[in-house]
Amino acid sequence: MNILEYFKEIHTFIFDVDGVLTDSGVLVLEDGKLLRRMNTRDGLAIKMAVEAGFRVVIITGGKSNGVTERLKNLGVTDIYSGVDTKIDKYEEFLYVNDLTLKDEEGILYMGDDLPDYEVMRRVGLPTCPRDAAHEISNISRYISPKNGGAGCARDVIEKVLKLNGKWLKEPDPFLGKR
Repeated sequence: MNILEYFKEIHTFIFDVDGVLTDSGVLVLEDGKLLRRMNTRDGLAIKMAVEAGFRVVIITGGKSNGVTERLKNLGVTDIYSGVDTKIDKYEEFLYVNDLTLKDEEGILYMGDDLPDYEVMRRVGLPTCPRDAAHEISNISRYISPKNGGAGCARDVIEKVLKLNGKWLKEPDPFLGKR
């Protein structure tokens, strides 16, 4: 099967945060709080996916009120943070949403490191950023040319939306020109 055929069948995106929506670095403040940097183009793509009717889910080991608020502002409602075992939360998500093994074929998961491994082995389209751990790259069906926090989420969302006619409609090049 051509890789683009897998992208066309996606109905749900699941993303890790640290190393996917961020560059995996954190700034540690004196009071122990952590600061993360997120890509605004990834954010726009997430918002577009939600508005186009795709489900966007976050499963992350990190716990940050700022990250949660940002994702909620983009329209994401399924946010699981502070997760120790991602496969357990993934299975709970499937159960709560009455999703079957067949439905799993339409799920794209993007992760970057070992905590993502078990979930990635289950979904229809396991993906990762270019700078993911080699164990994750080895099981990914698609490796983005973008690093974590540098547009890798937009890369996969844009492919799915374009293949389904839900991305920006290109204007007619002859309209508006005199």
